[in-house]
Amino acid sequence: MIKYLSILNHRTLITFLLSLLVPFCAFHFEIIYNIDLTLISIAIIFPLVFAIRGAFKRREKALEFLSLHRGALKTISYYFLSSRKLSDDAKIEIVSILEDLSESFLNHLSLSNYDTSKIDQKTALIVDFLEKHDEELSGGVKQKIYRFIRDVHVSQENLIAIHTHRTPISLKAYCLIFIYMFPVIYTPTIINKIGFDNPTTLTYFVVMISEFILISLYNIQDQMEYPFDKDGLDDIKLQYFKFNRGGKK
Repeated sequence: MIKYLSILNHRTLITFLLSLLVPFCAFHFEIIYNIDLTLISIAIIFPLVFAIRGAFKRREKALEFLSLHRGALKTISYYFLSSRKLSDDAKIEIVSILEDLSESFLNHLSLSNYDTSKIDQKTALIVDFLEKHDEELSGGVKQKIYRFIRDVHVSQENLIAIHTHRTPISLKAYCLIFIYMFPVIYTPTIINKIGFDNPTTLTYFVVMISEFILISLYNIQDQMEYPFDKDGLDDIKLQYFKFNRGGKK
């Protein structure tokens, strides 16, 4: 049950307080009007849905490139391990290089650190190893290994881009401002529709539930757009994309 409360945060508290304060003021000062609530859907719902869709696509792309990254590293290891001329010590060395790269890169994604110099150095060790053992590998095998090194680079660059860049900040700020303004616009219209004769608790309930839905969607989008930090129900389980996710063989 606790995990489902992850969408609740300080923004939820702010909207809850606004949902109490604004109806109270509207009843106290008898503020009432009737406007077309289509304005709300244009101002809030449309950009919020757009942002959620964008965050979901980012997550799906991240899963795609994480799979490509692990698949490329595993394939590179198979080529080296199947080489008859390569010594056992050399095979242990390359597997260690690949395991270290996988572990370091996934750890980098889970942190808010944008310096990729160490990742670049660890990736370059694969090429250094290949050049060091150039005579022990056939030309065809080397070409195939280089092809999968390319996949490692492509997947890493795409994942770093997802890790570094977020949904446009201006769009998120726009959505949040209008969510906070929502009770001010919405409450007098709800009072007009329900009427002063009906229980005031009904107005409070409608405003509170509407605000809760909007801010919860915003929080879900905020968590989903950065799917690596383990903050949210839909975050990617990075441990399943490790080089040896089941432990060392």
